[in-house]
Amino acid sequence: MTGKLDTPLLDSVVNPQDLRQLPESALTQLAEELRAETINAVSVTGGHLGAGLGVVELTVALHYVFDTPRDRIIWDVGHQAYPHKILTGRRKRIRTLRQPGGLSGFTRRAESPFDPFGAAHSSTSISAGLGMAVARDLSGSDNAVVCVIGDGAMSAGMAYEAMNNAGALRSRLIVVLNDNDMSIAPPVGAMSAYLARLVSGRAYRSIREVAKQLASHLPRFFHDKAKRTEEYARGFWTGGTLFEELGFYYVGPIDGHNLDHLLPVLRNLRDAPQGPILLHVVTQKGKGYAPAEAAADKYHGVNRFDVITGKQAKATPNAPSYTRVFAESLIKEAERDEKVVAITAAMPSGTGLDLFGQAFPARTFDVGIAEQHAVTFAAGLASEGFKPFCAIYSTFLQRGYDQIVHDVAIQKLPVRFAIDRAGFVGADGPTHAGSFDTGFLTALPGMVVMAPSDEAELVHMIATAVAIDDAPSSFRYPRGEGVGIELPARGEVLEIGRGRIVKEGSKVAILSFGTRLADAMKAAEELDAYGLPTTVADARFAKPLDTRLVLDLARNHEVVITIEEGASGGFGTQVLSFLAGAGAFDRGLRIRSLVMPDFFVEQDKPEAMVSKAGLDSRGIVATVFEALGRDSEAAVIRSA
Repeated sequence: MTGKLDTPLLDSVVNPQDLRQLPESALTQLAEELRAETINAVSVTGGHLGAGLGVVELTVALHYVFDTPRDRIIWDVGHQAYPHKILTGRRKRIRTLRQPGGLSGFTRRAESPFDPFGAAHSSTSISAGLGMAVARDLSGSDNAVVCVIGDGAMSAGMAYEAMNNAGALRSRLIVVLNDNDMSIAPPVGAMSAYLARLVSGRAYRSIREVAKQLASHLPRFFHDKAKRTEEYARGFWTGGTLFEELGFYYVGPIDGHNLDHLLPVLRNLRDAPQGPILLHVVTQKGKGYAPAEAAADKYHGVNRFDVITGKQAKATPNAPSYTRVFAESLIKEAERDEKVVAITAAMPSGTGLDLFGQAFPARTFDVGIAEQHAVTFAAGLASEGFKPFCAIYSTFLQRGYDQIVHDVAIQKLPVRFAIDRAGFVGADGPTHAGSFDTGFLTALPGMVVMAPSDEAELVHMIATAVAIDDAPSSFRYPRGEGVGIELPARGEVLEIGRGRIVKEGSKVAILSFGTRLADAMKAAEELDAYGLPTTVADARFAKPLDTRLVLDLARNHEVVITIEEGASGGFGTQVLSFLAGAGAFDRGLRIRSLVMPDFFVEQDKPEAMVSKAGLDSRGIVATVFEALGRDSEAAVIRSA
């Protein structure tokens, strides 16, 4: 059901300036209309729903109290920001959300002046906001900077690093902790709201500062006693001692859905003269939409759905997803080996480890949004003889790279990295694409880097990773369905560093790393029809490289094409570097490396992104003709 909604107040609001013309008495109705519009829009596009529904009232209150975009509001994580987009001039395009050429599913600087900072990953807002606040101070401006951090983002260490720095710098900064999950402390209704107004007000702050100054002139014993007494009193009522110790003035918790509570407190904080402040608001993820409130994940991420029933549209799969194959294969390995354990960083369902957790709850660890910790935690397990599988999306694994280098690779600890969402990911766009993992992992001495060409190969690589007990290893696989191949009953341990020939020819060789193999086979058939007999090989390993296979392809073919769904610097670079050292180019070998382009590919259907990057069969065939100097034929193929 996606008909026109009855939203008279929202219809009058094109941007926050219009919002600020409304009387306060109208804001509750506006929030209801904004929630209905958010639900209706996401029912059409799919996307993140629960987090946005939880911040509807907060979004209205922030734009009502603060002079945006002059005052900066940074949403962390960005998928909370759908209601924000609707209120900031993007309502007419909201049903293009996450679509080709449409609005991003996250905040994006290039999209609107109301998005001062792009946030597609979590826990960045306080660092960015502090930078903006210091820049404001250095330039002599007086605008407010507000960071809205929530949906579990406070579980990441970066947030606390930023708070520690903010407490030391003392720049005027407001952090709104949207507590929709952690329940750090429960709100206690009218009393909580009254206390929040009290402690955020000018009178209380002034008295507190006077008391601090007075205490500083007392003997140390009395100063320390007074400080502890105040901390105890405030901690008893608010639970804010941790944030106070980091240098923040703590206010809350308050009900994040009650505008009568939010507005006076936000005004007080807006007018506070100095220093960092943390406002703790408690919200309900999925608020106001019964199917979301009832769902275990609060409709965190959804496909298109029927607004009345909440039923999501899901295509009937032709084959199991790579994620599910990974989970079920790991469960089988764990049944045979009690040392196998699994780790995820706040993505149990996304990585399939929710299934593993059902089978082995004591051997499954969700560490929260803390990829750095996840890697070193896995290293600690490996050092004691366990076999940890650290399942993290490619784009999030980047956050733990220093730990992969120092805590895993240098110590040669056998941590197994299961890298989901490798390659293009469609509607989540460039921020979530798995582009760089092959490059940054092959750079590490001793790392075993694998990629399956299909789901059966994935099963073999999981078994192989279990067997590698003297080095770290990784295997990458894409989002979505496999190719539909029959799965083996049990994975075979592959010979490390050995690829395989899938099809033999004599003129052209295509060496594929990962799931581009199906397109390589299709391209080979087309090239055969053009009179160019083509060999297709599945590399399996980017490191250690199958140098015997690579040399054989180079010596016996006129053209060699490498292909991977990753950025430059990965598998193709390994091949080129080896062949250069082997003197293969001295014999006039024509080699081309097909990788992701040197720009961030915008959101689209995954197959369209692959085509745009030239990584489909058409791109392979055109590249072969270009390598042979047949540019006119290549141009025809590319334009087809």
